[in-house]
Amino acid sequence: MNLDALHRVSLRRMLIVVLLAGVAAGSVVQLWLTWHTASSAVNAAFDRSLFGAIKAIDANVSTESGGLAIELPYVLFEFFELTASGPVYYRVATMDGLVEIGNPDLPLPRQALQDRQPYFDTVEYAGTRVRIGTYVRPLHNPVGGSSDRRLVIQVAEPFSSRDQFSRQFIVSAVVRDALLAALAAGMVAAAVAWALRPLQQLRQEVQSRAPADLSPIDTSRVPKDVLPLVDAMNQHIFRYRELLQGQRRFIDDASHQLRTPLSTLLTQVTFVQRAPDIASMRDALAALHEQLRHAVRQTNQMLALARADTLDIAMQRLELGELAREVTKRWWTQARSKRIDLGFEMDLPSAAAMGHRGLLDEALSNLIDNALKYTPCGGRVTVKVSADAGCAVVSVGDNGPGIPAQEMHRATERFFRASNSQGSGSGLGLAIVQSIARRHHGNFYLMQEPDEGGLLACLALPMLWQAPSGPNGG
Repeated sequence: MNLDALHRVSLRRMLIVVLLAGVAAGSVVQLWLTWHTASSAVNAAFDRSLFGAIKAIDANVSTESGGLAIELPYVLFEFFELTASGPVYYRVATMDGLVEIGNPDLPLPRQALQDRQPYFDTVEYAGTRVRIGTYVRPLHNPVGGSSDRRLVIQVAEPFSSRDQFSRQFIVSAVVRDALLAALAAGMVAAAVAWALRPLQQLRQEVQSRAPADLSPIDTSRVPKDVLPLVDAMNQHIFRYRELLQGQRRFIDDASHQLRTPLSTLLTQVTFVQRAPDIASMRDALAALHEQLRHAVRQTNQMLALARADTLDIAMQRLELGELAREVTKRWWTQARSKRIDLGFEMDLPSAAAMGHRGLLDEALSNLIDNALKYTPCGGRVTVKVSADAGCAVVSVGDNGPGIPAQEMHRATERFFRASNSQGSGSGLGLAIVQSIARRHHGNFYLMQEPDEGGLLACLALPMLWQAPSGPNGG
């Protein structure tokens, strides 16, 4: 399964599978530990019982007659066999084996035997697997014909009783662990279902919404781990709502702003059709041409505004000084026709920024067109590129009437025209520049021109800094 297919698996199913796999692995480890612990505990308990039989035999060993004798009651030996669930073998002898009682062929441990230290081995004896306990203690006097002063006591019992007890003990432990694992699996499934319930409720809430409902999703009951996702969804809803509002506003503005020019054009066409002579027809056609030019300009500006608001722009590195100089040159002809001194200044050698060339060209063209439109004949308009607080600033200043101070904050509103405006503008130029500045993460602001007294419009964009070159250009 590739990574994409894995991501498409149900989150609930993935959590349950992963957690249950962990529970299963833990159960296997727990069963192994239980088996190991139970086996060790059973062997330890039976070995203690075997050592008790050795001590009982040792307590009944007698050497007073000069020989070796065991005064072991028959009832006690029968009790040993009953406890072992089978025959019990024993051997009491000197270390050299010259004097011994019981089963003489019981094997001794291979390692060196220390006095008063019990040893336990598992061997094959009499056709069955037995557990042998060996114990050595010193003798005060030699016995029989042996000169050895060490006495060996051994007791062997079959493994059947141990195996039966171990099997019962381990089976009960396995059943217990299996029940605990089943309980843990059920709790895991219930916990996953309970933990994912807020996501289910969130899905139902989103699905039940009306198509026009773009209100933010309530985050009061959203789990902390899912909160970043819901916040991102709310941000997307907010941006989408702004986009729809912008589209609705554009449609409303377009219908409002184009209705009057189109009605005027229809009236003027009717007037041309009724013109009594050629001179009247020419005057009417001239007015019709001017109205058409104004309608085309207004339509282009509204389309530029919509493009600036919604265009998916691809940024590239731009030299703002070169762009501003090119745009300024294109307006020199119109400036000369109005006898306006249109100049260009650059206070720094380089002003690089990331931007969309077409939109920035549109923004600067609107600023120059606005300045030329409201600057009187013989006036001055200056395009300037400078730096301020890490930003490249392209400013357009003029010595026209400017904008009243009390109306400056509304100058970038769509279709707003200052009270002292006497031109035929649509009121969209500065709004277009404002929208383009926002799309470039920049700033657009207006102020009174400090030297000329007119309007100073400034478009500030984050500047790309270049490290200074070394002596060799490195």
